[in-house]
Amino acid sequence: MLLQTQTMDFGAFAAIGAGLSAIGAGIGIGMIGGKALEAMARQPEHSGMIQTNMFIAAALVEGVALFGVVVALLK
Repeated sequence: MLLQTQTMDFGAFAAIGAGLSAIGAGIGIGMIGGKALEAMARQPEHSGMIQTNMFIAAALVEGVALFGVVVALLK
């Protein structure tokens, strides 16, 4: 009798990883937006600088999430 090796399909794990990455990004961007609005309400004179920093931080979070989705789907 020949030995048969079983291969495991990691497609489900990749989908879970991609989903967790997207959920994490959504939570992170939501927190960034909420805290930025709080900061703008407290110091309206600095709202332009706060908004710029918020957009940069949100773009970085989104980039990391995209990287996580790509890595999860490549495996």
